[in-house]
Amino acid sequence: MIRVSTKFDRPDPELVERLGAYSSATIHEAQGRLGALDSSIKPVDHRMSLCGPAFTVQCAPRDNLMLQTAIAYARPGDVVVVSGGAYTEAGSFGDVLANACQAKGLAGLVTDTGVRDTEDLRALGFPVFSHSVCIKGTVKETVGPMCEPITVGGQLVRPGDVIRADADGVVVVRREDAAEVADASQERVDTETDYIAAYRAGRTVIDICNLEPLLAAKGLVIED
Repeated sequence: MIRVSTKFDRPDPELVERLGAYSSATIHEAQGRLGALDSSIKPVDHRMSLCGPAFTVQCAPRDNLMLQTAIAYARPGDVVVVSGGAYTEAGSFGDVLANACQAKGLAGLVTDTGVRDTEDLRALGFPVFSHSVCIKGTVKETVGPMCEPITVGGQLVRPGDVIRADADGVVVVRREDAAEVADASQERVDTETDYIAAYRAGRTVIDICNLEPLLAAKGLVIED
């Protein structure tokens, strides 16, 4: 017998909303270039975007039994995060399960395996980020962990960690670091806004970023 608990702490919804205002790249940089999932995990539509607490599940390759179980127990606002062994040749999620997720108010799905029915997923608008697109079906045979730490896209993801995903990729923020990362993300946005204003005012990248001494130290001589 395998006992699974679906109880875990989720971050405050207002904090999740704050993080959702920043891009995945901004958050990745703001938290010290940490948390980025492998770049092979991409949205099935570049307009898709999500932010929410991770509801984690481990699936055997080419088996979606635990994925379907996770969808049944995840709460509104959760992001179902699936570790399926980075197996590309399986379509473990499609339009039928996406409708089930959307009906429950889930925030999206992130998986290191494959999905299918992508035209329907785009039309539905439910955010799906996957390692591959594959039409091959799956079985329902193997039970496994749910709401426990998993590894997806080279990153440890724990239940309740915040997942932010957009057209550029997916990043995970530790639940206990979420407030600090939100503050750091805003600071980065403010700094970049100042950079853009300075560039538009005529200042150069070398000036703004103080590159001249760095280039000189590396022996670069530019003759204009």
